Amino acid sequence: MTRVLLAPDKFKGTLTAAEVAAHLSAGICSVLPDAEIVVVPVSDGGDGLLDAAVESGFDRVPVRASGPTGVVCDTWYARRGDCAAVEMAEICGLARLPDGVPAPATATTRGVGEVIAAALDAGCREILLGVGGSASTDGGAGLASALGARVLDAGGVQLDDGGLALADAASLDLSALHPSVRDAEVTVACDVDNPLSGPSGAAAVYGPQKGADPELVDQLDRGLSRWADVVAAATGSDHRDRPGAGAAGGLAFGAVALLGAELRTGAEVVQELTGLEAALGGVDLAVTGEGSLDDQTLRGKAPAGVAAAARRAGVPVVAVAGRCLLDDSTLADAGIGSVHTLLDEASHPDEAFETPGPLLERIGARIAREELTRR
Repeated sequence: MTRVLLAPDKFKGTLTAAEVAAHLSAGICSVLPDAEIVVVPVSDGGDGLLDAAVESGFDRVPVRASGPTGVVCDTWYARRGDCAAVEMAEICGLARLPDGVPAPATATTRGVGEVIAAALDAGCREILLGVGGSASTDGGAGLASALGARVLDAGGVQLDDGGLALADAASLDLSALHPSVRDAEVTVACDVDNPLSGPSGAAAVYGPQKGADPELVDQLDRGLSRWADVVAAATGSDHRDRPGAGAAGGLAFGAVALLGAELRTGAEVVQELTGLEAALGGVDLAVTGEGSLDDQTLRGKAPAGVAAAARRAGVPVVAVAGRCLLDDSTLADAGIGSVHTLLDEASHPDEAFETPGPLLERIGARIAREELTRR
């Protein structure tokens, strides 16, 4: 019996990883109805982490928490045993901005801390935090505040939320930090190596994407530097220059400095979470992909990780994507034998965005005919 592993990432803005896999499966089975389809949705640790966790046997846990502007919303984390998967994008990411209006000066990570607190209160002691899709540049100060820390100005008054307020940070009181933090093992899944501040830092590189103009970028960067000074004074350790500290507007910095978190490549963390290596056993073909296969794909993104794992297992790999900007030689070096894109399948470009599902089903059928029936 033919056995196929479907391990796609999301097609951002159109389909979740699970939806991509469902359409591909339908297409493959239309040609090979007896094919055994194994689905392992993947993620680079940002949005899509929770979907991958649920597909791996985690349960959804509903909770209410602050969005990026402080508006309380219904959200959730995923739990298996004493492990909780928490996704920043689902709680207070860009997609949670009311009416999509950016708030680069005041957006906060407070909601992430509230969800982590809820998971700790429920008995979880292993926290997996995916940090992609951030709307804020607050260095994790909101996270810390939600977990009981007090960020104070020179007069002893607690600061408002948001990165702009950090310029007035004078001290950090950790005496009321959530008591379970010391017993928790926190892992931050991220795919960037930016430091907290400076020319390659969170504000300079990602602030403009969140709506910050040059003047505000400079203010946010100064605020992050001030925040790092205050945190170092309170903890005795300075993590601002650690690669990855600038992930998610510096949320990673706050998690490392105040929660003792470990930073790990998101794609690798999700592979372990989903059991990708084991799922490759006995597979005839692995299919991976994402919305755009490009240079970023090769820098720790999920499809590159799937291709590397499949290569180690001796399994051939086919990729699907909305578009592909990589040449055949580069793809081959990454372990990807061929690519099928929505743009090539579509009769006009808009079709790839408006109705990607049927296109993926046609691609699935083509993969079955071209890659599987001849094996």
